[in-house]
Amino acid sequence: MLYDNYARERRRFEPLVAGAVGLYTCGPTVYDYQHIGNFRTFLFEDLLKRVLEWNGYVVRHVMNITDVGHLTSDADTGEDKMEKGARRTGKTAWEIAQLYTESFIDDMARLNIETPSVLCRATDHIPEQIAFITDIEKNGFTYRTTDGIYFNTSLQPDYGFLARLDKAGLEAGKRVELGEKKSITDFALWKFSAPGEQRQMEWESPWGTGFPGWHVECSAMAQKYLGDFFDIHCGGEDHIPVHHTNEIAQTEARVGTRLANFWMHAYFLLSNDAKMAKSAGEFLRLQSLIDRGYDPLAYRYLCLTAHYRTQLNFTWDALDAAAKGLDRLRGGVFALGEAGANFGANFGDPDAGYRERFTAEINDDLNLPRALALAWEVLRGFLAAGTKKATLLEFDRIFGLGLGAWAPKTESIPEPIAALAAARAAARQSRQWAEADRLRAEIQAAGWDMEDRADGYALKRITVSSK
Repeated sequence: MLYDNYARERRRFEPLVAGAVGLYTCGPTVYDYQHIGNFRTFLFEDLLKRVLEWNGYVVRHVMNITDVGHLTSDADTGEDKMEKGARRTGKTAWEIAQLYTESFIDDMARLNIETPSVLCRATDHIPEQIAFITDIEKNGFTYRTTDGIYFNTSLQPDYGFLARLDKAGLEAGKRVELGEKKSITDFALWKFSAPGEQRQMEWESPWGTGFPGWHVECSAMAQKYLGDFFDIHCGGEDHIPVHHTNEIAQTEARVGTRLANFWMHAYFLLSNDAKMAKSAGEFLRLQSLIDRGYDPLAYRYLCLTAHYRTQLNFTWDALDAAAKGLDRLRGGVFALGEAGANFGANFGDPDAGYRERFTAEINDDLNLPRALALAWEVLRGFLAAGTKKATLLEFDRIFGLGLGAWAPKTESIPEPIAALAAARAAARQSRQWAEADRLRAEIQAAGWDMEDRADGYALKRITVSSK
């Protein structure tokens, strides 16, 4: 079962083509670094893809890179974000597109987000967008103004169904200058370059020199790679009232479909109970967390603790708790591998009962919080160590926490500490308890702890909480 925002209900998912799923996810606008709020949406989409693959589907995942046409206002006013970003950085629009695209790809890898089947740039698909607009024009859904070619939403009685827009109320309460737009909900398909101005990114078209509007790129590229009607289209909840609404409108005008069978959206990450956004000024990048000593996968773990259709409030305390939870889970799984040499590299099969329960949770509209709770139940339960580890590694196909590859960091022990530890071990063997206690105190004073074991001892640096 998946929640479809178009129908506003949970629906049983069945692919349009047996065994295969077409998935389109709205990618980044690369005028700046992506913040961790953006990555909550990308993580939800990664989890969705993993769940589909868990169920045996071959997923063709298409993600766009918006490197032109995204204006600073949803009302089709303001400048292109790429041009604005170029001015801010002193680089060309093409240079910042490359810089921030590479940064986005690096951050995806750090978060263990699977690479899309197709990662397509808007600027590489200008002919497809022009062809798309041409077809809409032939079908009578466009009009021309002095600044561009616009989509006439009044010709679609069901325009705004995805967002359940109150068009009459929007018109009555409009507070923006319409200019030459016929309706507040009309949107730009192609914008003309201003007279006497040469933009860094502009192209010739049947209507004049300019650049595509933001919405047309996704419809054009989705149709190119997935067809006129495919399985699932995803994005953030902020895409519902404008971007995805307009994608549906222009696709209906061109080919008569709503583009995707399911429309799914991740809710916002909040910071101090406010939406995290670049327009707010300061925003947290993934690198900001790394600079403070956090493993990027601690943020992935944090996102697993909340359902994608609930808002998640980011705090440092919440991230601390997630980091500790991840460390305990990693340590617990690693310890299972040391439970006995009998297991070798093959720990046996996952427990069938737990696997069935896990599948029920993730297939219940991606209920990852309950799936994560089930993993803890397995770790703390009474299964044989080999079965327990196999079950948890199977679950990690969805979690994406890299549990099987993790091992505790080994730290080099300073020579003086190693000498003290050897002397203490000798004192204990000789039953010189007072000397052994003295040496242990000296080791601890130097910042190390010595744990006695049946097969010898282990040294571990003493950590002091920063709080």
